[in-house]
Amino acid sequence: MPPRSRPLSDIFVSGWTSQRRTSQQPITPRTPHTRSGRAEEGLTDVQLDELRTHSEDENGYLAVSEQQAEPLLRSSASSSFPAGYRSLGDDHDILGGGEWWGRAQPIVERFCYLAISVIACVLLAMFTISLKWTWEDMSQPFNDGSGFQQTEFASPSEDVLAAVPSPSYAETRPPPGRVISYENYTTFPLTGLEYLQECGKIMGGFMSHAGFWIPPKHGPLDVVHHDDVTDYHLPEGGRTQVCTKTITYLLDGHVGLVADLALMAQVAGLARERGRTFFVDDTYWNRGRWSDHFQDVRGLQPGPEPGCRAPPPEELVACPRTARHWVISSRTAKYHLGHEYEENYQDPYAHEVNRQKPTFNVGLESFTQTIRPNAYNAALIRAARSEMASILSLPDFHTSLGNLDPYISVHIRRGDRKAVSWAYHKSYVPLENYAQAARDTWARLYNTSADPATAHFPSPPVTWVASDSPDALREFVAAFPSSTALFALDLSTDPDLRALAPTRPYIQGEFDMEEEEERIRLTRGMVVDLALVSGLWAWPDDVVPGAVVCTISSVVCKVSALGLGFDRAFGFDDDGDYKMGVINEERKRWVEIDNQDVVTPAWEGFGLFN
Repeated sequence: MPPRSRPLSDIFVSGWTSQRRTSQQPITPRTPHTRSGRAEEGLTDVQLDELRTHSEDENGYLAVSEQQAEPLLRSSASSSFPAGYRSLGDDHDILGGGEWWGRAQPIVERFCYLAISVIACVLLAMFTISLKWTWEDMSQPFNDGSGFQQTEFASPSEDVLAAVPSPSYAETRPPPGRVISYENYTTFPLTGLEYLQECGKIMGGFMSHAGFWIPPKHGPLDVVHHDDVTDYHLPEGGRTQVCTKTITYLLDGHVGLVADLALMAQVAGLARERGRTFFVDDTYWNRGRWSDHFQDVRGLQPGPEPGCRAPPPEELVACPRTARHWVISSRTAKYHLGHEYEENYQDPYAHEVNRQKPTFNVGLESFTQTIRPNAYNAALIRAARSEMASILSLPDFHTSLGNLDPYISVHIRRGDRKAVSWAYHKSYVPLENYAQAARDTWARLYNTSADPATAHFPSPPVTWVASDSPDALREFVAAFPSSTALFALDLSTDPDLRALAPTRPYIQGEFDMEEEEERIRLTRGMVVDLALVSGLWAWPDDVVPGAVVCTISSVVCKVSALGLGFDRAFGFDDDGDYKMGVINEERKRWVEIDNQDVVTPAWEGFGLFN
């Protein structure tokens, strides 16, 4: 006989059949605990109500799909009734001892909290006492045994110990209609080309200032400044405020290394004269970082506010130069270092090359004090000079400065710099002109000449040759006997120096195509060559050149005169009368073989570029 169908009352939790159950089997409440075999504790009605209320408040009424599929009341004789049912109190035999821990647990927790609080108070008291003793010791005068007491240190005020305040700013706005707006730009500082365009808007036609530092007649032009006026209470006089007035030279790779340095030397001089803090910005430089080659200018020329912060880049202004934070680059220099600069900073009462003496001295001071090679480059320069000194061993030649000058230098520029004179228009000065000028200069200044038949190494003219062209260097060397003492980066016995030699003529427009590492290498080689050609950055016991042969088309030629000194460079170092500023051809040591001193001025300290 088939089993009877399951009544609906067994399917639905609250279901009842139409007839009363006739079976008198005992019925036991069933919960999820009974399925897992856990003890059902036979809760009272009140406890069940509380449990039901809590469950409904927490989870809400379950969906139909989640409701229990079997009746909560199940006969204990049913086959589905779980085995192992335990009644209320059965757990006491299993847990054993739970009653005493329940009474002891609050006491243990309170004891732990109390112990931690006591330890924290003791540590705080010890720290406070030690801090008080420390400041009391610092506030006492220190006697070093010499009878003089050191400066007293006062106990810190409450302001010093207070939290760092939030910065507050004060807006400085130019007069109405005189505000320079950079609202169309999103990246700062601007590039050299963008600053050039901004200068064109303001100074189209090279507007005169009526005086080099006099603001425009309609009022000063500047950007809106937001000055941080917060007192941060920094110790030891530390500064957090932006420098009051600054001049920044922007390196953007538009021109060669020495062209930038020559302009920078004049700008650093303006910063010294005007009492402005000088900065160098290398954001867009294509030769690495400034620190890869030179020392930080802030340490060498700190200005009137040592330690002050650089201005925000969005507040730099290229034109006019009377702005609070003036920035200048090789592209915008033509607006500032042209005719007006010459009228203000050259000697208006002097003649010929004497007119340039003020700018000569400014450039020399900047290269001596502000623009100096870093430790790595200085070591390379020293190595090159030491190599020459060890090979030559000629103690008979001394300059008035105490340096040995046993050689002359020759700079041969090829690449994208052609001659400026009509004699070699759109071409280069022939290499035989360099070789002949080296022989003549040596014979004129050192009163000796080379005799190829009897000469032995090192025979004159002892020469350091610097060139951007390996072919030009080889051709120059071939013009002299093998016994001639010729030195160059590529001819050095030091592998570190040979590694700096150029491999092709320098063309400014193609320089960016080189890898960054190669650009840094070539720049480092140019720094060493500039030092050996000019004599700049020499220590008292270093060898320096007694003369330099070069062409005016290269800025290296212009800067090389600085290392010789004004009087020695132009032959004014005797008792002659040189008020008219005419170069002494018999005594000059700066030998320019392109214009050959027939164009006035014969020398200029820098070049201007478009």
